Amino acid sequence: MKEKKKGIGDIAVIGMALFATFFGAGNLIFPPYLGINAGSDWFIGFLCFFVADVGVALAAIFAMIKTGDISINGLTGKLGKAPSFIMNILIVLCIGPFLCIPRTAATTFEMGVMPIFPSINSWVFGAIFFGLVLLFTIRPSGVIDVIGKFFTPALVACLLGLIVIGYLHPIGDIVATTNFDTAKEGVLAGYQTMDVLVSIVFIITIVTTAQSKGYSEKKSTVKIITQSSFFAAVALFIVYGGLCYLGATTSAGGFENYNQSILLVAITQKLIGSYGILILGIIVFFACMTTAIGLVSSCASVFVEMTNNKISYTKIIVIEIIFSYFISNFGISTIISIAGPILTLLYPVILVMIILSFFANKIKNNNIYIGAAALALLASAADVSIGYGLPFEFVKNLPLATFQCGWVIPAIIGGIIGKFIPMSEKALLASKNEQADLA
Repeated sequence: MKEKKKGIGDIAVIGMALFATFFGAGNLIFPPYLGINAGSDWFIGFLCFFVADVGVALAAIFAMIKTGDISINGLTGKLGKAPSFIMNILIVLCIGPFLCIPRTAATTFEMGVMPIFPSINSWVFGAIFFGLVLLFTIRPSGVIDVIGKFFTPALVACLLGLIVIGYLHPIGDIVATTNFDTAKEGVLAGYQTMDVLVSIVFIITIVTTAQSKGYSEKKSTVKIITQSSFFAAVALFIVYGGLCYLGATTSAGGFENYNQSILLVAITQKLIGSYGILILGIIVFFACMTTAIGLVSSCASVFVEMTNNKISYTKIIVIEIIFSYFISNFGISTIISIAGPILTLLYPVILVMIILSFFANKIKNNNIYIGAAALALLASAADVSIGYGLPFEFVKNLPLATFQCGWVIPAIIGGIIGKFIPMSEKALLASKNEQADLA
């Protein structure tokens, strides 16, 4: 098969699909809320949010590319077979039927449907929402084109329209605020989007799509993924910045008692008037539907790979959708409350593996990965346990703890300890083979 030359059309389609998959429920509500609280410092908060969200997600994609294993195992494999399998399962379940997918339906219902149709039942809406998701994911080869060619342009058009109106006719003056740690809150909001976990799984669907479009050689596949990732990053930069600015224009007062979702509703109504709720409903629907389609398809692809094709893609899709349908009816607040502790545990381990992956050709002892990940996990577990009344307050005094990064120093210590623990002969042989492949 003749290798296809890179085309701007393919970059745009794949890039828009990446944009749509990343831009889900949390991405829609966090920037305006960050803006209203940061006030005149909104751009600093936005940059911190962008780096913690898109920056780290792209780092995860490039780390997998650098390892030469563009799959979820490209990051977790160094932890060993059993720990890697457990991590992979937890990641896929979190961004799949346990948290992310149900959150898309719950957010659409509470923000986009209830304000317009207050009498509709969540179970009825969920059946319609996930029926559409099933329709668009049952054929994996067409998922990216459906998202990138149809849904995302409609989403971007609505968002840019709202942002332009808010820029030309700002709601109010942008003022300085007090008692708000802008940088810290920006980082935490970026973590809450879960886009880092999403990128680790969605990369499989992106690779499959690139190959189906004629980019069969590894070099061309990596190149178009890189180009598409930057395309998505630029689009996200513009939209996130615009939404954060809209929030900042409400910092002078009158909107301070609104939570994340209600704030965006109020902003939209103020800018557009009586049609605001309808426009917001359309934005929320497209944002959450595109994310749900991408996640359902990607998670199914990973499960097929993990089960060695023993369970078909179609069966896994159906199981995912049924489970997500039931969880979505718990409501957005319950789903978010469950997500917090789980993300606090998972993120440090993933971030450690992302960082170390960039130095994979220099690391000769896999125990460095294991030691760093283990102590990062222990530190984050201690942090989570404080919320359950356990006496581990010391973790709040660790360096970088104010940025939810108290695990960094323990991870460094764990990596140093791991360096001096010799590898088993089997692990050493496997590591040498990997190093040869990287070279």
